[in-house]
Amino acid sequence: QLQLVESGGGLVQPGGSLRLSCAASGFTLDYYAMGWLRQAPGKEREGVSCISASGGSTNYADSVKGRFTISRNNAKNTVYLQMNSLKPEDTAIYYCAVSSVARCGYGYNNWGQGTQVTVSS
Repeated sequence: QLQLVESGGGLVQPGGSLRLSCAASGFTLDYYAMGWLRQAPGKEREGVSCISASGGSTNYADSVKGRFTISRNNAKNTVYLQMNSLKPEDTAIYYCAVSSVARCGYGYNNWGQGTQVTVSS
């Protein structure tokens, strides 16, 4: 059974860093684009970043460009989101998601349960 489990969230001060991980089970990540989305209180879920199946193509929301980096290790069936220079407006539940195709831009069909990231002094 397909499962995505996020970890690495927590409380961090503004300017700090966190690294989120998403471990997949029940299927092989190799053939699918993967993404990170987030949902802040009272707001709709938004896309943060996506990485293609090969890892050769990535994209980012304008709000996180230059601060966040998505990566994947297909051998470990895991996707990561390195978040630097965190701001209070990055506070949200972060979700990992898998697409049904290899390229980004075609949406997602499965999500994890999410991990809370809180940026506050």
